Amino acid sequence: MKFDRVPVAPCFQAGAAPRRARLGGWVLALAAVLGGCAQPDAAPLHRAPPGVPGGFAFALMGDMPYSPREVAAVDRLIDAVNADAEVGVVLHVGDVKGGAERCDEGIYRERLRQVQRFAPPVVYTPGDNEWTDCHRPSNGSYVPTERLALLRKLFFAEPGRSLGQRPMALQSQGREMPAHATFVENAMFERQGVLFATLHVVGSQNDTAPWRGVDPKDDVTATNPERQAEFEARQAANLAWLDRLFDTAQRRGAPGVVVAMQANPRIEAAPGSPARKGFDAVLDKLRQRALAYGHPVLLLHGDDHEFFMDQPWYRDSSPEPKLANVTRVQGYGSPRVHWVKVRVLPGTPELFQVEPQRVGGNP
Repeated sequence: MKFDRVPVAPCFQAGAAPRRARLGGWVLALAAVLGGCAQPDAAPLHRAPPGVPGGFAFALMGDMPYSPREVAAVDRLIDAVNADAEVGVVLHVGDVKGGAERCDEGIYRERLRQVQRFAPPVVYTPGDNEWTDCHRPSNGSYVPTERLALLRKLFFAEPGRSLGQRPMALQSQGREMPAHATFVENAMFERQGVLFATLHVVGSQNDTAPWRGVDPKDDVTATNPERQAEFEARQAANLAWLDRLFDTAQRRGAPGVVVAMQANPRIEAAPGSPARKGFDAVLDKLRQRALAYGHPVLLLHGDDHEFFMDQPWYRDSSPEPKLANVTRVQGYGSPRVHWVKVRVLPGTPELFQVEPQRVGGNP
């Protein structure tokens, strides 16, 4: 396991370059303080690490289990999160099943029961393995949009309410924005002044990859009308939800925002390139709004199954303005059944503190 990109970025001053470190092997404890310059008048908080006047923590996980053999390992992860008194919410960035597992209703119900073992509230956003890739013969040759409808029925049975043993209220785009009523999975919530939002952005190039398993012509022409309509509707919803998030953050004077999605959106790739196909519009919107916002923005995703942290719009060679306030964290994934703990510390110069958590007994 490699920590490919691990920046240490305290409260940046104009012109100051964030430090970067490359680490190899297992690291038992890593605390990287990210993207500071929080507002000094944040409300007092109730829980904090030693020496910090307040704070709370959340868990980041996803991309697991990928087979029945990993179910017990995920149960151990859940037990570890439940035993951590600091963790107040779990952000699950999708892929509750493997890409080679069938997309039958039974496996959805089984994995939902497992997610429901978390004691804290769980805010879940779907992954591509749950629906986009279900056209594959190994997955059952399902029409992906039909599986998405089932996923919404099961995992989002109560829009505006999280999963977990102690569910909490959420803002659901499906209820808040009638023009995007289908998108019950896009959620938003506030904790200690910091705003969190999920975006339904998935792998397989955000569902622009062909549905070859149910439409062989799509593999050649990439013009399946149902797939294209799904992508366009979801992209419009995601862009509108991003605007709602940053509009709310600016109006309330939020010290920071957190955006969670399943896909690694390939920020390093050139705009318009095949690798970024399907992600360009969301990335353009996120960059534009983060630049205007100016406060810390934490982008969380899964997809590639190795923990890393970086500041993708600070070191890039683009002529666009450098963004030191956007930090990206990718969580663990199969076969690395571990999780990432993020402390949020409003009222301090350092807003986000990230610590990878290794689960005892897991590979």
